[in-house]
Amino acid sequence: MYSNRNIASLLDEHAIRRSRHAAIVEGEWVLTYEKLATLVKRTGRQLQRCGIAEGDIVGVCLKDRADHLVAMFSLARLGAVILPLDWRWSEAEKQRVSNFYAVKHAIVEPGDNIAECQCLAVDGDWHAAVARQEPDCPCADGGERPFVLSLSSGTTGRPKGPMLSHRQFISRLMIQWVTLGFSQHDRYLSATPLYFGGGRSFTMGSLFSGGTVIMFPPPYKAEELVAAVAALKPTTMLLVPTLLRQLLQLPDTGAPLLGGLKRLLSTGSVLHPDERAAVMTRLHPEFINYYGSTEGGGITVLLPEHQGAAAASVGEPVFATEVQVVDENANAVAVCEAGLVRYRGPAVADSFYKDPEASTEAFRDGWFYPGDIGKLDHDGRLYLVGRAKDVIIRAGVNIYPGEIEQVLIAYPSVRDAAVVGWPSRMMGEEVAAYVVTDSETNMEELRAHCRTQLAPYKVPKQIFATAELPKSPLGKILKPVLVEQLLAIDNETFS
Repeated sequence: MYSNRNIASLLDEHAIRRSRHAAIVEGEWVLTYEKLATLVKRTGRQLQRCGIAEGDIVGVCLKDRADHLVAMFSLARLGAVILPLDWRWSEAEKQRVSNFYAVKHAIVEPGDNIAECQCLAVDGDWHAAVARQEPDCPCADGGERPFVLSLSSGTTGRPKGPMLSHRQFISRLMIQWVTLGFSQHDRYLSATPLYFGGGRSFTMGSLFSGGTVIMFPPPYKAEELVAAVAALKPTTMLLVPTLLRQLLQLPDTGAPLLGGLKRLLSTGSVLHPDERAAVMTRLHPEFINYYGSTEGGGITVLLPEHQGAAAASVGEPVFATEVQVVDENANAVAVCEAGLVRYRGPAVADSFYKDPEASTEAFRDGWFYPGDIGKLDHDGRLYLVGRAKDVIIRAGVNIYPGEIEQVLIAYPSVRDAAVVGWPSRMMGEEVAAYVVTDSETNMEELRAHCRTQLAPYKVPKQIFATAELPKSPLGKILKPVLVEQLLAIDNETFS
């Protein structure tokens, strides 16, 4: 029933059923469901006055605040499509993605600008204009209509990602209910950027369910997060592994630091079994690790009861999702034998938006192939062996080497470049680069060049000069050789 709805339509029901219940808490400001539903309708009318119509792709480049959530629900109500843009990106990055998707309108922070877009700054004048609108914006149909362009590769020369429908996104929220136990009684602490898929999904899902979202945007210190959990009394929170590792460095108090929660969630990258055990002892015993992808949403879940050998897995398939491990010919392999991971279900996308070549490779016969290598045990739990792709996952964020390599090669003295993941205990992976130059190049100046073109988390932690890059007879760079060299170098010694 709900899968055919527009995700914003539930706010109208909550406005009647839970009118005075807190929907969003931002500091001292509390937005009830009655006020939230009205604000979303007024904002929808203002967006219409600015020329935004059903089916339009609209960039959303806002910080992690209530206005960000209101903008997304308002666009959904109009039947427009959300294109997430990270406010931390450089101007060049924002413009590349906006141009690729022919974005005409973008909702931005005051003072921000994206060339060739009509930028709607969410400032005092914007709020005043919204307040003048009537709260009568009709709700577009949902179901199979597009809702969000969920980018898996956001700022390369060729952005890639699926266009998720309302039905697919709501199916992901149903997994949160059935597998993770979300409900209207939850108080969700939004401590992960809304630009990222997990942060967006869990936060919007909490409002779709009728729960309360408490805004606690990064950056913050680990001890500040602990204090916020104690003071704000959330029941649920999602953190990437990097933040969990920072929390584990705090002094041991003899009691779980986040003990007031009902559940602690993590996604983005896999924790080592010993780290997971430490999280369950030091932070919270009800710790759930979520393996998924931009294209598929949550796929498997590692629950607290998964102990022993199962602790090395990424858990069991989530509600309504089928997971298989197959060979190159799509034949299922034997139990405990490694092969290509594939999955399907109502929450899984069916193609990349306007990218038939990439879609043909990754979406086959109703299945999505994420590029991971894994194996299934006799109980259906999935173990990841490696990645077929060379994507770098730093602090739970996907970083694509090709984009950084383009920036490096654009530097006048750089002839060739290769970017690889540098194994890191704290971050999962760091970004490392190898360059071949025509002349003596100052590597710090080269990093400074990267900082002008890339978001901070994409800038290589270290750039190594080399006479030549290892290559195959066909000229392909042998990145595993570079990664092997990095294993002997402690990246914690580099700032």
